[in-house]
Amino acid sequence: MPITEPGGADGVVEAGDNGTHTLRFERRFEHPIDRVWTALTEREELLGWWGAADELDLVEGGRIVLRWLNTDHKGEYVTLHGKVVRYEPPRLLEYETDVHGVLRFELRAAGNATDLTFTSTVGFPPEMHPLALAGWHLHLEFLDGLLAGERADLVHLPMDRWERRRDQYEAALR
Repeated sequence: MPITEPGGADGVVEAGDNGTHTLRFERRFEHPIDRVWTALTEREELLGWWGAADELDLVEGGRIVLRWLNTDHKGEYVTLHGKVVRYEPPRLLEYETDVHGVLRFELRAAGNATDLTFTSTVGFPPEMHPLALAGWHLHLEFLDGLLAGERADLVHLPMDRWERRRDQYEAALR
């Protein structure tokens, strides 16, 4: 459940240095921090909300290769290659990647719930921001579903939901 308005387009874009931008989401999950951490770090769990972890060496300097199981807006499959730059279980995981820049998952216990701050610091052009925000928005919804026991069909994504989110983010960023 988002910390901000439920169901809203809660992702934001923050300007950074050297032409980069940070896409930021803050969500609350009604699950303990260890459960959320497991969903972020185990291959089988990643397959239920993000993609196939072909490589996942969770140590600082370790490699990650993650394959999306659907095609992107151009009809192409995406494979992310990166390395782990921060690994502090169960609260911080950060990757430097070729596709989505620096990905950071920061967890904070909130009683029996967990607050997540997710960021993707990117250097791609601003016209790509609504597409990326919509994609991450959906994946974070899938993460919430996985935590509730529902695995996402990552091959046949609900593109109508993605398109609605993209449109919301385009309007919000004007």
